[in-house]
Amino acid sequence: MRASRRGFLQLAGGAAIAGAGALASAGPAVAVSSRRVVPPGHIGIQLYTVRSLMTEDAQGTLDALGRMGYATVGVSGLYGHSPAEFRAMLDRAGLRAVLTHLSLDAIGGDWQRELDDAHVLGVEYVVVPSLPGSLQNPAGYRQVASEFNVAGEAARAAGLGFLYHNHGFDFDTVDGEVLYDILLDGTDPRYVDFELDLYWIVHAGYDPVAYFRRAPGRFPVLHVKDRAVDGSFADLGYGTIDFPRIFGQRRYSGTREYVVEHDQPVSPLLTAKRGYRYLRTVRF
Repeated sequence: MRASRRGFLQLAGGAAIAGAGALASAGPAVAVSSRRVVPPGHIGIQLYTVRSLMTEDAQGTLDALGRMGYATVGVSGLYGHSPAEFRAMLDRAGLRAVLTHLSLDAIGGDWQRELDDAHVLGVEYVVVPSLPGSLQNPAGYRQVASEFNVAGEAARAAGLGFLYHNHGFDFDTVDGEVLYDILLDGTDPRYVDFELDLYWIVHAGYDPVAYFRRAPGRFPVLHVKDRAVDGSFADLGYGTIDFPRIFGQRRYSGTREYVVEHDQPVSPLLTAKRGYRYLRTVRF
């Protein structure tokens, strides 16, 4: 599953990698001709991508995303608004919140209130987006897996899905163990699934499709984030990740939601436009 060092350097350089296991293409990603498409009603954007604009004008930013054609958003904070107020803004913009990111601390606090707020927002999933450095070791990940099982069971009882969103450090090998694998193997698939950030798993040198085959149906949400030749973030279709290959494995991944994200966009609305256009035109 782990890419070789030589193979990964080829990936980062955009060179072709032989075989169906290739993760990237040499040039900008382009749409390919086939019958399968990303369902328009399941194309979304993580609001973290446009956070600078949300801080200045939340309603105006949401309205702009709705006009672009986005159907859903991933919530990344409420920007000073109550859940009810934020839901009203989404409704006005014609958007549906499909998920909300909540800190690990939220699990240990008033978790039921967090779940109630998630219902007000209208989301399907509550997502822990990251883990603190103090827990980035095998013992810490086992502890988190146990906590996720409890929180996920409560979320399921409340009619919500519970997910974890990865970063690159989740694929570090510590004391001979891949940290992400500890979560994958140590959580109950009845209660815990995963929001797979495609940039970070590829950047770490791993193959998303291999994980789909290893844990079928546990990846209902993808963060669709592209990777430039130099390893930086890229707008969709301007990087190296072979999204058609990944999307084409939906029967294994169980993916329902495709959420555009860019951590450091120079022009957030241009990034959003490019992301929507790519997901509307890509074929696999």
